[in-house]
Amino acid sequence: MTHQQTVTLNDGKTMPQLGLGVFQTPPEATAEAVRVALADGYRSVDTAAVYGNEAGVGEGFRASGLKREDVFITTKLWNGSQGFDRGLRACEKSLERLGLDHVDLYLIHWPAPKQDLYLESWKALIRLREEGKATSIGVSNFAPEHLERIIGETGVVPVLNQIELHPSFQQRAWRAADADHGVITESWSPLGQGDALSEPTLVRLAKKHGKTAAQVVIRWHLDLGLIVIPKSVTPSRIAENFDVWDFKLDAEDLAEIEALDSPSGRRGPDPVTMG
Repeated sequence: MTHQQTVTLNDGKTMPQLGLGVFQTPPEATAEAVRVALADGYRSVDTAAVYGNEAGVGEGFRASGLKREDVFITTKLWNGSQGFDRGLRACEKSLERLGLDHVDLYLIHWPAPKQDLYLESWKALIRLREEGKATSIGVSNFAPEHLERIIGETGVVPVLNQIELHPSFQQRAWRAADADHGVITESWSPLGQGDALSEPTLVRLAKKHGKTAAQVVIRWHLDLGLIVIPKSVTPSRIAENFDVWDFKLDAEDLAEIEALDSPSGRRGPDPVTMG
């Protein structure tokens, strides 16, 4: 099995640095994608209530034959279930769908600031951690001001913040804010919805290293110390995305990728206005 790197979270727990994302993976395809990924050496799977495929994640995990403690499973609280009591109930429902008694990481999916329930939701996650239903707790798509509010009000720091992050949208300010609080940054849409695969700079770097453009981008996330969760349902691509442990990018490579950043590079919703 290929060696998997881990990162240590601010609560002392460890998490695989590279995992399988299942955003937009059809429910009927999820179990097999998860089973294949775990057979290839992945040890982390990222899902969410709104993806509609938590049951498939649980099924794929059980089909792998791996022990529960050997697989890191993340799911997320959706906007429509925010609030203290609703947040508690939503986690219970996610656990039922997954067929688990706990998740390794539970995230607030979006701050949804117009609802102004993310602070109460964070208090629910703190309770879930105390009850052992979520080993670690964090957030997703939180701007620096959202982070500062929940930390200031509760004194509990999220272990990570999962945000849109790829070569065209590198989120330096948000990464710096996360780091200032000891929060690990995790990248969603790490390949920029596939746009990175045809970017000339990345294609050239792929040839330099004898890798694919996707592998170069995944390696870039890893070399920056980010957690990264590329998605695929194709077995060959799932394996390819994990075959990134035998090379590293040099300083010149990193500088070239840094130059690809663009203020207009966002592909997904703006967390400040979403929800």
